[in-house]
Amino acid sequence: MLQYDQLPLGADLIDAELPDLSGQAVRLSAFSEPFLVVIFICNHCPYVKGSIQEIVALADKYRGKVAFVGINANDYERYPEDSPEGMRAFAAAHNLNFPYLLDETQATARAYKALRTPEAFVFDQGRKLRYHGRVNDAPKDPTGVREHTLDRVLAALTQGQEPPIAEADAIGCTIKWKPGYEPTVRIG
Repeated sequence: MLQYDQLPLGADLIDAELPDLSGQAVRLSAFSEPFLVVIFICNHCPYVKGSIQEIVALADKYRGKVAFVGINANDYERYPEDSPEGMRAFAAAHNLNFPYLLDETQATARAYKALRTPEAFVFDQGRKLRYHGRVNDAPKDPTGVREHTLDRVLAALTQGQEPPIAEADAIGCTIKWKPGYEPTVRIG
């Protein structure tokens, strides 16, 4: 079993200002919706490709109650498909309906202790972390999904209830770190 540091439940939103697809700065603390989903995604990961339509559908379903923001932290020098140009093409191909931001320095991903794509962090009205983990239990295969974990969490929170699950290991590709930026992961 892999062991690594994680952002603890109840942690405050880690604010960041990152460029969107047009180069405009977007501040995470600027969203006014009661809930905020910060989700680390990228363009080339088959797990993101398999779950992106569910993510887009959730952003539509909870519009006005939950803000979504996608963050790409991958080293696009080593993975050119994750470049800003690739992000624009990915956003257009999948009709992204939320800001898609570039974390070129990887500082935001490191602050969140994010490891995978897709990996979701859900913050409540007080911008406290209420859920961390996967979108669903089969992100690479939409036809095989048995549990829509993120949807269950958002349904409960937006109805004033406790989330049915607070943490569920993210399933996906690892973030493609720049050399020397890799997080410490232990086996234990």
